[in-house]
Amino acid sequence: MNNDEIHINRCLTLARYAERQTSPSPLVGAVVVHNGKIIGEGYGRCGEPHAEDNAIAAVMDKSLLRHSTLYMNFEPSDSQSIVKSGIPRVVVGMRNVDTKTNGKGIGQLRQAGIDVTEGVLAEECHLLNRRFITFVRRHRPYIILKWAQTADGFIDIIRDSPELPPLKISNTITKTLNHQIRTHEAAIMVGPRTVFLDNPHLTVSKWTGRNPIRIIIDKSLRTPRNYRIFDGKARTFVFNDIQDETHLNIVFVKLDFGQNIIPQMLDFLYRQGVVSVIVEGGRQLLQSFIDMGAWDESLVEVSPQRVDTGVNAPILTNNIAVKEEYLSKNRCTVYTNSMI
Repeated sequence: MNNDEIHINRCLTLARYAERQTSPSPLVGAVVVHNGKIIGEGYGRCGEPHAEDNAIAAVMDKSLLRHSTLYMNFEPSDSQSIVKSGIPRVVVGMRNVDTKTNGKGIGQLRQAGIDVTEGVLAEECHLLNRRFITFVRRHRPYIILKWAQTADGFIDIIRDSPELPPLKISNTITKTLNHQIRTHEAAIMVGPRTVFLDNPHLTVSKWTGRNPIRIIIDKSLRTPRNYRIFDGKARTFVFNDIQDETHLNIVFVKLDFGQNIIPQMLDFLYRQGVVSVIVEGGRQLLQSFIDMGAWDESLVEVSPQRVDTGVNAPILTNNIAVKEEYLSKNRCTVYTNSMI
């Protein structure tokens, strides 16, 4: 890496400190560098000063700003504070993807006579803010499909009662990893059959972090009120065709089940500022997202066990494998949607 790349990489690290604290805005980190040394750094969080303002404020000797470079992984939306600081050079990883502001901040800097370099580690910058980019460009959350299956392609045994436990596919390591993943995303969604059979918490218990918003589909509102989904431990959306109503942090959202509900759900979540959703099941729900092409990333865990019969795993199409690793004999693969 050259010096510009090293400092943009530091911006990316700083930006990650604010995960799930900027929604629906992007993750932004900034550093001020003088003679090759970082003299100020910061990142932005919702409702607080911007990353560049925090980085500039962190510089003890403000006279050094006129001989320094400001690095940011994301284009600033308002360049006034940078211009006022007297910083002569700014390096930006990527432009804002919002058409209303794309290039505006960079244009203001250049108009003020500031030397601007852009596109440094652009791919890495896009990857960090892929949720925000999808949210802005597609007017929907970033969708992550996730399931575990056996080597012969089943996600569960055939079950008709909650008294029959689900098939154990994930191991101790991947179960912990699954909870870590939940802390990084805004929401988690399951279908009615998963709620009925598993009575899941859909919270974080094996990792430290925020609980995601819980989303369930319950057309006729048949889920018993003593189920864990109603325990109040996390904000919960219940999509149904009966009522629009809110009880504390449980929000009932009425949809038209005579039409495809996926676009309706995604539109509601977009309007709520939910930038990412993990879709965990069941099979029909996952396959519906796949068939619509309404997904961005898929996390598939495959164990070596075989059961010969059961609930078939979803069939993923138009996918590209971007990462694969083995965790205690289970193969975990990350796919992206090749059509997006």
